[in-house]
Order: sequence, then structure tokens, then C-alpha cells
Amino acid sequence: MAARAAVTSPTVPTPTRPAPLQVREIDEATHREHLAARASASFLQTPGWGRVKSEWRRESVGFFDGESLVGVALVLYRQLPKVKRFLAYVPEGPVLDWAEIDLASALPALAAHVKARGAFGIRIGPPVVTARWSAQQVKDGIADDDVRRLGDLAPTERDTAGARVVTQLRELGWRPQVAEGGFAAGQPQFVFQVPLRDADGAALDEDAVLKGMNQLWRRNIKKAAKLGVEVTASEGREEALARLEDFHALYVHTAERDHFTPRPLPYFRTMVEALAADGEAVGETDRIRLYEARHEGDLVAATISIRVGEHAWYSYGASSTDKREVRGSNAVQWQMVRDALAAGAAVYDLRGITDTLDSEDSHVGLIQFKVGTGGEAVEYAGEWDLPLNRPLYKAFELYMARR
Repeated sequence: MAARAAVTSPTVPTPTRPAPLQVREIDEATHREHLAARASASFLQTPGWGRVKSEWRRESVGFFDGESLVGVALVLYRQLPKVKRFLAYVPEGPVLDWAEIDLASALPALAAHVKARGAFGIRIGPPVVTARWSAQQVKDGIADDDVRRLGDLAPTERDTAGARVVTQLRELGWRPQVAEGGFAAGQPQFVFQVPLRDADGAALDEDAVLKGMNQLWRRNIKKAAKLGVEVTASEGREEALARLEDFHALYVHTAERDHFTPRPLPYFRTMVEALAADGEAVGETDRIRLYEARHEGDLVAATISIRVGEHAWYSYGASSTDKREVRGSNAVQWQMVRDALAAGAAVYDLRGITDTLDSEDSHVGLIQFKVGTGGEAVEYAGEWDLPLNRPLYKAFELYMARR
């Protein structure tokens, strides 16, 4: 009988992870140049923002694949009281290709780098979207007594890349940080944005954006124009600085009326100087602008806008208690949207909202105002912590809980 031929199983290749990236300090010019080569990045990841947060130690770091720079981060270090150890914070970053990168090749290297700098823990805010809800969905949810939060509604879109990032962060031992009411511990997890491009990526025109707003917003914009509200924007750093005192006076008035603690004038001076210098270095002279809405010479609303590449943000706003009927706030928002369109932005970001849709909640008025722009509620992955020294990290948690 002939011998039976040996049967061998096909060789299945063992999956291999990409080689770990290297993380090391870079200079601010390299940091800025890398950001300028991308479509956009959060302004909280620019070198200038490190200058704004002067109470934190700042560092620009790069992620290297061999000699190729594939990502950057602004790392802010905050000292733990009475101990020379730091929380390393990367707000709305790092700046990586989150849709493609294997986090196991990048984040351990970042953690090791900051640990060597004395960090007992690290907090990051991956700028990846996990879900979106339309303005109509949000409006209907507020009107429905059975709906309390955005999570009670099925989103119009769930982002698979965002879901992958969240899953991998958990697998790597990172912990999500969410405060009561839907606000993240640092930066907002939920924001409201107005898309300025269609599904195919083509720029919308002003009429299309205006048509997307609700009837009340369109009526208020038209009313402001009819009543003679004039909106002007600063051009360049010096004019922005010249407008700051008027803005700040109205901002303090708004803080007193709405019961929040205002930031001091020097903070805004530093913000204008630092962000404007960052923008000028890469040819964006409109990185930060101050807007004023005036009626018969009276300042009725004022705002600060920031743009990095294709992303424009409404950062700060103030309005007068007097003359609210002239709708200066609507007028100034519309002008910022128009300027974002003219600059080629893909999105106009009204920043944070809570996830509440409860009509009795004190925060719901904020989301109702923003919903009128016709945009969408957007959930990001939120902020995540990785303890690097567990006893010190636990002490930090207890310290924060007592504040």
C-alpha cells in the first residue's frame, strides 16, 4: 500500500502590530508647520495655546515613525499641590491620523515620555466624533417628555472610527472622564456645529446655510439688519487688541447677568497675542478676530472667533441687557458664519453643550439657542486618563473631588 502523503495545514501569518512610534520634544516652528499641513486641528493643540495657559508648563512633542513626523501634541503639565509631580494634559489631542493609526503604537510612547518628565498621570482628548444628531431631532427631543438626554435618541450617524478609538482606549487601560450633566472634566464632549459643506464636500453658499436655520433665527437676522445693526470684525492683531476693552466690559456685564465668573482682561490680551502670532507664522492673519455688533453707536453684542485651517469656532460671546430687541447676538453670529464660509471653513463650531434635552433643565436654553442655527449636535470621544503612578493619581482624584 502506498504511503499516505502527509497533510499539512496552511500557514496562517501571525498578525503584527506596527512598530512603536517614537515621541520626543520638537520646537514650536516644527509644531506649527505640521499643523499647517493638515486640513485643521484644534486651536487647543497650537503652540500659542500653551502660552495662553501660563499656569501650566508647556511642551511641544512629535510622534516619529523613523525620521518621519506623523503627529504632534501640545502637552500641558500641571503640578500636584506640595509634590513635584504633574498631570500631563493634551487638550483635544494629540494630533494624529485617528482614523488609521494603531493607538498601541502611539499612546504608550507618549505616556512613557511624559512619565520621564515627572507626570503621575496623563489626560488626552481624542478629537474623534462618535455620534451626531440633527437639529430637528434635538428640537423634537426637547418637546418629548420621555426624552431626557441626547443618548435617549438614536443618532443620525455613528462613527465607526470613533467607536474603534473608544474600544482601543479601554483595552489599553485608559479611563473616560465625564462630569455630571454631560460636560467633560476639561473640554466639552458634546458640541453644536454648523456644517459649511455638503455630503460631497462642496462648499455651501450663504443662502443654503441661512435656509438651514430655523424661522426665528432667520427673522432675527433680518430684523437686526432692518433696525440698522452694524457688525464689524477686527483685521489683524493690533485691531483685535484695540477692541478688547470694549469687549471685556460687555463680557463682565454678561457674567454678572448670567451668574458666571468672568476671565480677567489680561487673559484675553495674552490669548489674542499668542494665537495671532501663531496664525501669522503660517499665513493665517485671521486666526483670532473680535466682532462687534452696534446699534446707533451702542455696543449690543461682541464675540471672539478662532479659525485653524478649515475649522472655525465661536469662542466667547457677550451681549447687552439693553436693546435685546435689536437682535445683535443673531446678527454677529451670522456675520461670523459668513466670514467662516468666505475663509473656506468646512465647519462653524459653536462649542459646548450639555447632553440634556429636559425642558426643565437650566442648561436647555443654551442648546435651544444653538439648535436654531440648523446644525447638528456632535458627540466626541471625550477625555481619557491613564494613571502612571497609581498612589499619586488616587491622591489627585481625591483632591479634585474636594474642590
